Amino acid sequence: MKEKTLRHRIKICLWIVITGLALSGITAFPLESELAILKDHVNPGSLMGNWIDHIYHAIKATNTRFPWLSYGTDWLAFAHLVIAVVFVGPLRDPVKNIWVIHFGMIACIGVFPLAFIAGSIRGIPFFWQLIDCSFGVIGLVPLYLCHKYIRLLEAAS
Repeated sequence: MKEKTLRHRIKICLWIVITGLALSGITAFPLESELAILKDHVNPGSLMGNWIDHIYHAIKATNTRFPWLSYGTDWLAFAHLVIAVVFVGPLRDPVKNIWVIHFGMIACIGVFPLAFIAGSIRGIPFFWQLIDCSFGVIGLVPLYLCHKYIRLLEAAS
């Protein structure tokens, strides 16, 4: 594979990851508003609809009585945005910054024990734990491909 093609594929994979992290971060700020919209568009009698409605009312009540607790979610959002910026390094020099790809892959794998252990402790339904795990899988795919392309680029140099 040509170096130009490899670099293009690496950039596509990285932009998918950066965009996903940025969107995850940005959408963590207005949780109450987003859930208000979502609960009106999910079947209210379904397992998912009941869970979304339950979470919406919990966040609404919490924000009404203890708005400062959402500050923790703001920091979570900020962390997503900061991590997205870290992936700019491999955009510039993928071979030199392959460690960022390793970091991202480890983080994606780490989603699984966190979702299953903390999710069970916190009483999160199993189907929602699986949804959380899907983010690890979705992130791992472009990072794995990116890693593969960087190794090929390194070998071609």
